[in-house]
Order: sequence, then structure tokens, then C-alpha cells
Amino acid sequence: MLLKLLLGFCLLVALLLVFIVLRPADFRYSRSLTIAAPPEILFQQVNDLHKFQDWNPWAKLDPNAMMEYSGPATGVGAGYRWAGNNEVGEGAMTIVESKPAELVRCRMDLKKPMEATNMAEFTFKPEAGETVVTWSMSGKNGLMGKAFGLFVNCDKMVGDQFAKGLATLKANVESAK
Repeated sequence: MLLKLLLGFCLLVALLLVFIVLRPADFRYSRSLTIAAPPEILFQQVNDLHKFQDWNPWAKLDPNAMMEYSGPATGVGAGYRWAGNNEVGEGAMTIVESKPAELVRCRMDLKKPMEATNMAEFTFKPEAGETVVTWSMSGKNGLMGKAFGLFVNCDKMVGDQFAKGLATLKANVESAK
């Protein structure tokens, strides 16, 4: 009887591992918000990583996080490193592409809580005198990321933070008019 239970458990674990391995590796999380400001103004808020901290939702989760800037003040090569509490983790972000009033693309090298390299992207689309700002992140999940995604809705977890950040960006920019 004990042997049958052990074999059944091993079979269940093997099936779970096969299921995890077969899950898609690619992911993309994205949120958008329409803001009453021209793309040029919004681009400036993202293309300058110092200004990004004014509305970055993760910065609010640990106000005591260590921050260190590198490279130029804005645009390609501008970067920063952070190390904070469990909610913020540790990593680095560097702007790798910058098209005025259109796009800012960043490489994110995450160290904690889980090592990963992802791409973050901000796009600015003019629409009826306002701008639709989209914040997205994409990458590939390894085995641990695929397993984590079985138990945690990563789109909701990351997307909720993107939505908070965009709402703060909107409030900051629209109140400065």
C-alpha cells in the first residue's frame, strides 16, 4: 500500500513537472492610460530616470531603497541600480532605445527576488489632443518562472503596479498644467 502511494505521488510530481515545462516561456504584461498632455511632455517623464522615480510605483513600496544612477542624465545609456526590501528586490534598469515622443525601451536586469532579464517599454500615441501611454514588460520565463506563474497571477501583480504608476504619472503631469 505504501509503495502504491509513493508511486502515485511520484507520478503526480512527474506530471506536474511536464506541465510546467510545456508552459509558454514568453510573457508580456501591459497597461495603458490616456493622459491629457502631449507625447513630448510624457516622454520627458520617462526618458529621464530621475523623473521616473516620481511616479515609479515600486519606489513607493520601499522609500529607503538604495538608488544609484549611471550614464547620461537622459536617453540611451541612462541607468540606475536599486536594492530594497522584499517587495522591491534588487536590479538595474538601462535605457536602450529612445525615440522622442514615441518610445522609451529599457533593459531590466533583475537580481532579487528572482534573476531575470526583461525588457520594459513605454510608448506614446497621440489621440484626440491627449496621449495614450502604454507601459509593458516582456521576457522569457525559465522553469522557476513558469512554476511561479502557476500559483501567482503575474499579469495582475505586475499590471496592477503599472496601472498605479501610470495613474500617478497622469496626476503629476495634469496637475502641473
